[in-house]
Amino acid sequence: MVVFLVHLFFTAALLLVVAHLVRGVEVEGWGPAILGAIMLGLVNAFVRPVMVLLTLPFTILSFGLFLLVINASMLWLVSVLVPGIRVRDFASALLGSLLLTLLNLGVASLLGPV
Repeated sequence: MVVFLVHLFFTAALLLVVAHLVRGVEVEGWGPAILGAIMLGLVNAFVRPVMVLLTLPFTILSFGLFLLVINASMLWLVSVLVPGIRVRDFASALLGSLLLTLLNLGVASLLGPV
């Protein structure tokens, strides 16, 4: 449970970092960031697998690069669902999701598996 809360805190912090680095991604503070981290976890757990399955032919044809589009769509969906998080356009969502993924990989390598 403690590891989950630490991972949630780091994801919220990384959302704030992404909002600071990517023009077009805005997070108003810690409250929306924590809610966004929770919602991102839920969206990645329930919506993303369905999207991956439905777009499997595109993913195969693009050698897996279409997964970047799916990740960007998940970030954009979170911005629609959580007040206080805004993503201006798809390019911002794509760059933000790529940066968030890379930063999350770094944190996960430091913390270990959840």
